[in-house]
Amino acid sequence: MMNETVINGLYIVSAIFFVFGLKMLGKAEQARKGNLISAIGMLIAIVTALISQSVLEWQWIAVGMIAGSIVGALAARLVAMTAMPEMVALFNGFGGAASLLVGWSEYHRYTVTNTYMEANVLSLLIIILTIVIGGATFTGSIVAWGKLSEKIPSKAIQYPGQQFVNVLIAASLIGAAMLFGPLRESLNVDSYILVIVTIVIACILGITFVIPIGGGDMPVVISLLNSFSGMAACAAGFVISNNVLIVAGALVGSSGIILTNIMCKSMNRKLTNVLFSGFGATKASTGGGFQGEAKPVSVEDAYLMLEAASNVLVVPGYGMAVAQAQHAIQELAAQLEENGAEVNFAVHPVAGRMPGHMNVLLAEANVPYEQLKEMEDVNPTIENVDIVIVIGANDVVNPAARTDETSPIYGMPIIDVDKARTVIVMKRSMNPGFAGIDNPLFFNDNTRMLFGDAKKSTQGLVAEFKG
Repeated sequence: MMNETVINGLYIVSAIFFVFGLKMLGKAEQARKGNLISAIGMLIAIVTALISQSVLEWQWIAVGMIAGSIVGALAARLVAMTAMPEMVALFNGFGGAASLLVGWSEYHRYTVTNTYMEANVLSLLIIILTIVIGGATFTGSIVAWGKLSEKIPSKAIQYPGQQFVNVLIAASLIGAAMLFGPLRESLNVDSYILVIVTIVIACILGITFVIPIGGGDMPVVISLLNSFSGMAACAAGFVISNNVLIVAGALVGSSGIILTNIMCKSMNRKLTNVLFSGFGATKASTGGGFQGEAKPVSVEDAYLMLEAASNVLVVPGYGMAVAQAQHAIQELAAQLEENGAEVNFAVHPVAGRMPGHMNVLLAEANVPYEQLKEMEDVNPTIENVDIVIVIGANDVVNPAARTDETSPIYGMPIIDVDKARTVIVMKRSMNPGFAGIDNPLFFNDNTRMLFGDAKKSTQGLVAEFKG
């Protein structure tokens, strides 16, 4: 076994790699290198943990590493960018499941060695906490995956007495923790059955936590579940007394909470509302719908409008991801720049299905990072923009968020594209977005609807410029 000083030194090196890698993820041009640095840090941590412990079954360690590497490589190569949010949700879930299994196996060690009754109360409570957070993260992430992939309805699912059920579940988990820890000596309870019951209740909690949340709020859910997976890993680190796992889990958990807070501010929600109010359920609108007639435009006419523009702003949304139009839109931006226009991309914090979804897609298409603008940067001068191209976005450009108090998104900060001189909206149809909310932007006098597949429409515009 390795010297304790050397082990802790390597763990510190791993933690430094994690911090620097996480810092580099904040900039698109450094993100890949930051991801690699973090991966190297994790490799150092894993190797150090393995050679510093008396591992008896090395063949299973090797099998796990090989299987994980194959799954990771296939996921990186085969999963489409449109399915990236679902994959992130699954990864969060697997992280929670791993933490649950760590807590369960540590409890099993107590039963095998007959030391459960002599175990430290704090250690037992940490075990049960690991199981609860891990189980809730696992099933909650599975539900999020189902909503994102539309395997289950993406709308908010609520039922009478929902808050009472959540309170009952929370009370049951607290009671189980007390029976498992402080009260275990005074009450004759089968601890193994108690652990199994706790696992089941924790998994139910994950389902009831995410089910009431609508699809339009998935970016918040993804970042929150990411934080939960980090907290579960941190708790698992305390269970097995592994310092680097505690540090890594704390980094993921805290960064996930920070990101969740950013997402909540971007949607004008409070974190308490996200956690306890079953948010995402749409309020009934009393406005009677929006009146007007959409004004369709052909690719040829849209080209003539763009050809005369000197300032163009592109607002991407999930529809761009579905159509896989990011490369085509980058090529169109290049053609516009050759024609003398200034082109920028306005990215709303909650556009897409996960935090940073649009940034990832545009980076994949080699859109210069300097052209990516935040909502706060473009709104003050958007009246000077000649043409805004909205490609597959709906809720993040919906002016009802400013004007309609009955709208579920009322008060949410949006990109004020309706204030631009002209708006070209690329959509397949007049159907509302993922949140199911009508958009009055489509009926504005300065809006033109370019119907059809966004990728084909964009390629048609590029062909017009080249022709």
